[in-house]
Amino acid sequence: MTGRLPPAPSQPAKPVSRRAGRSLLCVCAVAALAGACKGDPPLTGSIATADYRARHPIVLADASRSLDIFPTGPGHLDPRQAQDVDAFILEYRRYGRGGILMEVPQGLPPALAAATGRTASALLARAGQDGVGRGAIVSSPYGVAAPGLAAPIRLSFSRMQAKVADACGTWPQDIGASDFAVDNSNRSYWNFGCSTQATFAAQVADPLDLVRGRQEGRIDTVRRVRDVGAIRDGKDPSTQWRQDGQNSVKAQVGN
Repeated sequence: MTGRLPPAPSQPAKPVSRRAGRSLLCVCAVAALAGACKGDPPLTGSIATADYRARHPIVLADASRSLDIFPTGPGHLDPRQAQDVDAFILEYRRYGRGGILMEVPQGLPPALAAATGRTASALLARAGQDGVGRGAIVSSPYGVAAPGLAAPIRLSFSRMQAKVADACGTWPQDIGASDFAVDNSNRSYWNFGCSTQATFAAQVADPLDLVRGRQEGRIDTVRRVRDVGAIRDGKDPSTQWRQDGQNSVKAQVGN
């Protein structure tokens, strides 16, 4: 006989209790949460910004400024259009880049063509009076599609302007009652504020005012000397507003 003991009889596996199963599930859930923390953090808030000024920003870009001149009468510049040309030339001298392009219509009836030619000559003479030489104006013809309609002479030049970066009138989502998630998100629609930004940009005369403030202008020397003299005499230099009780608005309209 050897000294080895006989193998123990195999025992059936004990079933896992419900309490142990729940503990195992909790451990797995905690491990899954811990693994998720190692990834990218979840995003909160809306993807699109709610501020229309950030959604439709005003930018500075080079764009074309144009003026249409319509020949009238014998082909001269009438007073209204002469003032428009003067203002256009003044803007060019302040902010223009490069030269001025003058597009002259071609293919008109003989009478209109002659009047248009005289108007173009009057424009060149007007520009010369406003300080713009003929060398700064380049003439170019363009074909007229409908000779029966008024064909203007177009002046144009390039300058820096303020404009909205996006195109207004874009509706990526229906603002009607079609999408419950969008309708109840309490967020402004995409096109909101675009027209306001575009109108404000069109009213800016000098786009540099959107970038930085202007330098201080000249002081009022007369007012400064007077105020300094008043302070030396011990008087208050501020403006004294008087209101006569008999001439007040309240006395005129009654109680």
